[in-house]
Amino acid sequence: MEPAHRRARAQRRLAHRLRARLARRDEVRDRRLDRAARARLRPLPGRRRARRRGRRVNDAGRHPPLTPARKSVYALGDVTINTSLAALSLIYASYFLPQVVDLRAALAGLVPLIARALDAFADPLMGRISDRTPWRGGRRRPWFLIGAIPYGVSFWLLWVDAPFASTEGRFAYYTAIYLVHALSMTVLTVPYMAILPEMATDYDARTSLNTYRTLGSLVGVFAAVAVRPVAEALGGGKEGFATAGAIFGVAMALPWIAVHRVTFERPEFRTRPSEQGHFESLKVVFFHRTFLQLTLVYIMGRIAMDLAGALLILYTTFWLLRPDDFELVMILFLSSVVLALPFWLRLSQGRDKAEVFTIGSLWWAVTSLGLVWITPEWPRWVIFAYVPVVGVGYAVVDLMPWSMLGEVIDQDDLETGERREGLYNGVFTFLRKLGGALGVFLVMSILDLVGYRKGAEQSETAREAIRWMTGAAPAFFLVAGVLLLRAYPLTRRRHEQIRDQLALRDGAAQRVPAQ
Repeated sequence: MEPAHRRARAQRRLAHRLRARLARRDEVRDRRLDRAARARLRPLPGRRRARRRGRRVNDAGRHPPLTPARKSVYALGDVTINTSLAALSLIYASYFLPQVVDLRAALAGLVPLIARALDAFADPLMGRISDRTPWRGGRRRPWFLIGAIPYGVSFWLLWVDAPFASTEGRFAYYTAIYLVHALSMTVLTVPYMAILPEMATDYDARTSLNTYRTLGSLVGVFAAVAVRPVAEALGGGKEGFATAGAIFGVAMALPWIAVHRVTFERPEFRTRPSEQGHFESLKVVFFHRTFLQLTLVYIMGRIAMDLAGALLILYTTFWLLRPDDFELVMILFLSSVVLALPFWLRLSQGRDKAEVFTIGSLWWAVTSLGLVWITPEWPRWVIFAYVPVVGVGYAVVDLMPWSMLGEVIDQDDLETGERREGLYNGVFTFLRKLGGALGVFLVMSILDLVGYRKGAEQSETAREAIRWMTGAAPAFFLVAGVLLLRAYPLTRRRHEQIRDQLALRDGAAQRVPAQ
């Protein structure tokens, strides 16, 4: 019995080894066949007809390529979004409400914070809705036409003098209009950001498209800086701001027609929407460890960005005592950001996005501290020369997290088999606005405590608070973001592995082609 028992055990062991070897051989063969199938893919007949008509389509024959012109028109959406966000952060809460319509600083900072409480529910819900919209025109694109008019009209009404004499009535009016504007922005912003990882599926293609989008957001900040000069040119005061608000409202609604025309969606992404309920999907999102890490990093960066934006007008007006220099300082700052974008795009080629984010954040943090030591006695040319140095790292703080979000969505798709671009972008959009509201509320609350009031003269305590918050506060949050980003798992190599695994799962013929 003993020899027979040993022979049987040896035979079972040999059979197990043979099965494992055959399985490995089959896996290698399937991979080779998969690569060969992808190499043999031919353009669809529609591509040849499109070429004869002078149009180009991508490798799948179904979607247009992401040309510079298409990316530029897509970026117009972020021009309008950031015009609103920057105007409300730079001018509205910190200048218009307390200085023009005489609302207390603490109440002025509370107006956007209340709207963010609504966004906490509206943005993720809008993401869920856009993920499951069954319309023939697509899941995302129809919302661009639906939200455009309310977006422009509500922006105009924000700058109209409230028809109430009491402080409570004025506060209630501006809060209500701000809520309407926030909802209309949600209808536009969440589908707009959710469509980006559909249009660009490759690691570097997403960085490129996000670079155009970031450039558009910077153009929006330029436009926001012009709100006050335009209002002054139209007579100044309440009437000037109301007229300027109407002009900007129209200019912010029209570009969404062009954005609707140039964007496209991938039908293959619509076949795998989330089948879970809204709250179950939210639970999956908030328990996604990589997403939580990226979320904390993004919040730190957004607070730094909006702190700098809200304080710069106060810094030039009340610390440097040069209120007329604000627009020029902002133009120099933003010009350096725009000129630095090609450098950051080139630096990101071949590098992990977390590494690029770290380099840009540390650059901005170190140079921001220099603003603490600038005094009103410094020559103007020195200040004008130093401000662009600070702006070099600014764009990375917004550019990289949005580009990294696409990889998180792909990872979630691999783990769950469901596409949740809308929900993830809804949460991220809420965080984008929450960071601005928290920054403005923090600034205005501290200034209210130290005696900041309407008028050209401020106490020395208020001036020192403005000085230190402008230079040191953004640096603190930037360094916190860098520390939170350590050991970020979604590297370039890991994302390539995820895309290969998704391709094997879905089949070579259904693989989403990289652009």
